[in-house]
Amino acid sequence: MARVKNGAVTKARHKKVLKQAKGYFGSKHRLYKSAKEQLMHSGQYAFRDRKQKKRDFRKLWITRINAACRENEISYSRFIEGLNKAGVEINRKMLSEIAIEDPKAFSELVKIARDGKAGKITKSIAPVKEKKETAKVVEKKEATKKEVKKEDKKTTDYSKMTVTELKEVAKEKGVEGYSTMKKQELIDALGK
Repeated sequence: MARVKNGAVTKARHKKVLKQAKGYFGSKHRLYKSAKEQLMHSGQYAFRDRKQKKRDFRKLWITRINAACRENEISYSRFIEGLNKAGVEINRKMLSEIAIEDPKAFSELVKIARDGKAGKITKSIAPVKEKKETAKVVEKKEATKKEVKKEDKKTTDYSKMTVTELKEVAKEKGVEGYSTMKKQELIDALGK
C-alpha cells in the first residue's frame, strides 16, 4: 500500500492560520503554534467584547444624559423616572443625541419629566396623542398615494416604456393574455 502524505493539507491549514494572524506582534504572526494560540485568545476577546461594547455605550449615553440633566437642575434618576411616569418612550441613545445636538429640546423633555414626576402627566394621556397623530399621518399618506395614482393614470406615456415594463403594468391592471402580446398590442390594451 502506498504511503499517503498530507503535507499539502497541513501547509494549507498553517497558511490559513498565519493569514488570520497577520499583523500580530513578534512570533505570533510568524510561527504557527503561537499564531494558533493567539487566534484562539483573540476569538475569545472578540466574543467577550462584543457584549462589553453594548454596556460601554450605555454607560456613555447615561453619562451624557446625566451631564445634561445636571445643567437643567435635575438628577438622572429623577429625569428617567419622570419620563417613565409621563409615558415618554425614548431610548438612552436618542436622549444623549438630543442632549448634545438640541439642548432646548432636552430642556423641554426635562419639563415633561418634572410634570410626570409631579403627577400632572400620566401614561394614558401621552400614547393617545401619539395614536391620533399617527392616524393623521397615515391618512395624509394614503391621500397622497391616491393623488399620485390619479396623476400616473393621466400622464403615463406607454410608448416610452419597454415591453417588460408594459407587461408588468398590464399584469397589475389585470389585462388578459398580456404575456403573448407585442408592444403595440400592449399599448392599445392599456390605453383603453
